[in-house]
Amino acid sequence: MRRLADQRKSYEQGQLDEADTTSQPLALFLRWLHDAEKSKKIPESNAMTLATVGADGRPSTRVVLIKDADERGLVWYTNYESRKAHELAANPFAALQFHWVELERVVRIEGRVEKVSTEESDAYFAVRPLDSRLGAWASPQSHVIANRGVLVTNVAQVTARFGLNPPRPENWGGYRLIPDQWEFWQGRKSRLHDRIRYRLEQDQWTKERLAP
Repeated sequence: MRRLADQRKSYEQGQLDEADTTSQPLALFLRWLHDAEKSKKIPESNAMTLATVGADGRPSTRVVLIKDADERGLVWYTNYESRKAHELAANPFAALQFHWVELERVVRIEGRVEKVSTEESDAYFAVRPLDSRLGAWASPQSHVIANRGVLVTNVAQVTARFGLNPPRPENWGGYRLIPDQWEFWQGRKSRLHDRIRYRLEQDQWTKERLAP
């Protein structure tokens, strides 16, 4: 195996000029997301890293899946009793990152997080696969369990209780990150990468280039 210090790659697939950007960061994000979705090399283009910080000041990250993106923000769904939920309750600010390594692109988003409406959570839960809906009931996310058998037993009990129509648990639903900062990163040769940042100032987006 090569030494980690010897592993490197030259990024030469694309570039990001100011002329290629948009006045609104969401439009550029949706364009890049579409590029990732249509790429046959990217298995889960909707996967993003979510970073939160709890009341103790310790950061933590995990991968979640984006389920909606519009002018209101970016949405994902999870258990409201998970570690990330407790951390968001203590500190309602977070960061998201998409890394489409095959396109040599990264998007970073920062902002405030709030829960989506119960109607939105109900609507999304209703279209999830049955196994996923049962799993939302069966898994006490982020809590210690004795073994995997606990989950198997919980699924059996939930299936016996609800059959084919489990309702949405009250402790499961969506979050929306409302961006106040975006950064678009395009890998370039010689590590002179393109970085374009958008910052929200008085309801207007300021666009600027950052040194790599």
